[in-house]
Amino acid sequence: MSTVHARNLFDITTVALTTSRASIVGLIIIFLGIRLLNISIPLETQAAIYLVGMVALNLPHGGYEHFMNLRRRAMKFRGKYILGYLLMAGGFIGLFLLAPIVGLALSIGIAVAKGGGGDIYVLKSTTGAEHIKSTIQMYLAVGARGGAVMAVPIVAFPESFHRFSELMVSMIHPEGIGAIGSYFSITGPLIGIGYGLVFIGHVWLGFRNREGTGSWEIDVAETILLVVYFAIVPVVIAVGLYFPLWYSARQIARELSVDKSPTTQTDILGCPETDPTSVALRAWFVLIAGALATASVVVVFWFAIPNPLPSGSVQLSGVAFWSVFISVIALPHVAIGGILDRQRGIWYVPWCDLPVYLRDVLREHYLVWWT
Repeated sequence: MSTVHARNLFDITTVALTTSRASIVGLIIIFLGIRLLNISIPLETQAAIYLVGMVALNLPHGGYEHFMNLRRRAMKFRGKYILGYLLMAGGFIGLFLLAPIVGLALSIGIAVAKGGGGDIYVLKSTTGAEHIKSTIQMYLAVGARGGAVMAVPIVAFPESFHRFSELMVSMIHPEGIGAIGSYFSITGPLIGIGYGLVFIGHVWLGFRNREGTGSWEIDVAETILLVVYFAIVPVVIAVGLYFPLWYSARQIARELSVDKSPTTQTDILGCPETDPTSVALRAWFVLIAGALATASVVVVFWFAIPNPLPSGSVQLSGVAFWSVFISVIALPHVAIGGILDRQRGIWYVPWCDLPVYLRDVLREHYLVWWT
C-alpha cells in the first residue's frame, strides 16, 4: 500500500510537469495559427487575459507557496519571515517612488530570477540536473530559462514592451520613461545578443558535462520550448499565462517531489509530541497573517504611488499596476526563498518540526518504502 501511495505521488508529479509542457505547446500552436491567419488581437484583450492569468489564476498559488513555506515552521520563524517580507516590499516601493526607471529594471530582473531560479529548482527535484556542475552553469541556466521570459519578448515584441514600460514608469512620472525610450532601439538588440550568448553557453556547458541521464536533453528541450513560446505568443498574454500554466504547475510538481522524501527512521527518535489542535490554529493564523500582509502591501502601494491608473484604459492600467505590484511582492519571495533554498529546499522542514499527525502519516506511507 505504501508503495502504491508513493507511486501515486510520482504520477501526480509527472502529470504536473506534463501539463505545464502541454499548455505551452498548445498556446504556441494556437497563436502560431493566429499569426498565419493574420488575426490581430487588441491590446485591451491581451491585457484582460494577462489580468485573468496573473490575478485570478496565479495569485492564489503565490499565497499557497507562502503557506507551504510556513505551515510547519516555528512561530518565531514565521514572524521573521513575514517581517522580512514586509520590510523588503516596503524598500522596493520606496525605490520605485524615488527612481521608477531603476524600479522597472529591477522588476525585469525579478521576473528573470523568479522564472529561471524556480525552474532550476524544479529540475533538481524532478527530472534531475546532473549536467549543472558549477555556480557559473547555475547562473547561465537561470539566465537561459528566466531570460526567455523577458529578453525574448523585448526582441520579438518591442512596441508592446515599450508601451507597458512607459505606463509603469508614468505611474510616478507623467512623462514616462522620456528620453530613455529612444535607446530601446539599441538596448533591444544588445539584450537579444546577450541572451543568445547566455543560451549558447548554458547549452554547451551542459552538453560537455552531461552524464547520460537525460537531464541535459530535458533541460534543453524545455528551454527551447520557452524561447519559442515567448517569441510567438504576444508578450502581455505570454507573461500573463506563463506563471499560472508553467511556473505554478511546476512548483507543485517540485513540492510533491520534496514532500515525498522524508528523513530516515533514526531522525524520528526524540521528537517532541505536538498537539494537533494547536497545529491547526497556527496554520489558520499563518493563512490570515499572509492574507493581511499581502492586502496591506496592495493598499500601501496603491496610495503611495501618485497615479496608480496611468492610462484611460482600465485593462492597460491594470497590467501596469499589477506588473509593478507583483514585483514588489516577488522580490522578497525570491530573496527569502533563495535563502531557504541554500539549505535543503524551500519546502524542506526538519522532521521534528512536523506535527505529530503528519509524522504518523509519513511514517506509515513512506518510511517503509524508502528504507
